[in-house]
Amino acid sequence: MGGEWRSAASGATREIIDPVDAGVFAVVSEGGVTDTDDAVAAARAAFDEGSWPRTPVAERAALLRRVAALLERDREKIGALESRDAGKTLEEGRVDVDCVRDAFVYFADLVMNESGGRVVDAGSDEIHSVVVHEPVGVCALITPWNYPLLQASWKIAPALAAGNTFVIKPSEITPLTTVALIGLLMEAGLPQGAANIVTGPGATVGARLVEHPDVDLVSFTGGLASGTKVARAAADTVKKVALELGGKNPNVVFADACATEEGFDTAVDQALNAAFIHSGQVCSAGSRLIVEESLRERFVAELARRAAKIRLGRGTDPGVECGPLVSARQLARTEDFVASALAEGAVLRTGGERPEGPGYFYRPTVLDRCDRRMRVVREEVFGPVLTVETFRTEDEAVTLANDTEYGLAGAVWTSDAVRARRVAGRLRHGTVWINDFHPYLPQAEWGGFGKSGIGRELGPTGLAEYREAKHIYQNLAPRPVRWFAG
Repeated sequence: MGGEWRSAASGATREIIDPVDAGVFAVVSEGGVTDTDDAVAAARAAFDEGSWPRTPVAERAALLRRVAALLERDREKIGALESRDAGKTLEEGRVDVDCVRDAFVYFADLVMNESGGRVVDAGSDEIHSVVVHEPVGVCALITPWNYPLLQASWKIAPALAAGNTFVIKPSEITPLTTVALIGLLMEAGLPQGAANIVTGPGATVGARLVEHPDVDLVSFTGGLASGTKVARAAADTVKKVALELGGKNPNVVFADACATEEGFDTAVDQALNAAFIHSGQVCSAGSRLIVEESLRERFVAELARRAAKIRLGRGTDPGVECGPLVSARQLARTEDFVASALAEGAVLRTGGERPEGPGYFYRPTVLDRCDRRMRVVREEVFGPVLTVETFRTEDEAVTLANDTEYGLAGAVWTSDAVRARRVAGRLRHGTVWINDFHPYLPQAEWGGFGKSGIGRELGPTGLAEYREAKHIYQNLAPRPVRWFAG
């Protein structure tokens, strides 16, 4: 905080657990309310009195590009740290670093290509009217444990590009790559106090950030229950709030997508990717397979066969395809969901158990014969669990896909281009893939409908979240109005 690394005021620390073997591999300071107040004060001073909000756009963009270059330099080291901290494979960690680099480059380019404001036609040559955009102020950035580095960049890059200062609170479970990213910001030359980090729990650090009167904006990514608490707490001080609260994402497969062997192989392969990347700990995971009834038996049988062969282990070991769940709590939560599904009538096709040995591993699980009454179909599991529902008509497929309180992402698989566009247009989800699953672009907005959240990240709208619009109206020929007689 304020450009200086320091221990928590209380002296408290937290052990960071390796989810592969449940052993301690790092220790971080455990911040509290006092540390949070100090960090906000540093960010407030840096915004009100410091240089960053008044730094020319070209210089802000240049700093973001320097950060991108440092990420490229440290790709292997940071990717390996993300792999160990979050339990994902090394290749996933590397891809995350690449995506973070791309986010910094994108927002640097975006602000550099903007004009000086939007001129408004006032209907008179004597009036000059323009709308400009200014930074919001002090931003509280609260990120989740599943993609700690990536989610940090989606908030930090646009916040800095817009000229804000911030305090970030990473998940207490996976804080290490966010700490590393703050170090790179310092190395790149960001002014002291513009970037501040407090490692600690949501109940203290997060709650204090949200309610703090000197915080102007809260950007939160996490679960629905926590997100609603954030919204309520932020309302007392009328802060700007952006929330990304996960999803229960449908992957709709029409039979015509599998009319050829290549099409069948691709759809099955992508259904595996949709559900089991990072052990299903992805907000946009395609955890609801909605497959045409005539295709169901063949498709699910092959899906289960391949899922059973997914190689579990430490993400940095050769040949490993899937890592563990992030914590003992998440493992227990996944087990509970599967048990409830089986009790409600789901049919287990593969998985449904933890393998022998240490760590928080759980076998990729396929649950057939599911329906919307089941808890596992309604609620976000955040584990390697795929449910299977079936449909007979296009209308039924769309109804099933939209029958969720969330609306983050979804996909449709079909060889019929007209049907693809028609179904995509009817799906009430913030991102819809056609014959694909999971890719995103930093230049395209990310966020959801319904209880998936408020606002958007990435794209021009993602930058706008961190700005306030100001209308400047200039009368070039002022004269008396004579509204009052005097």
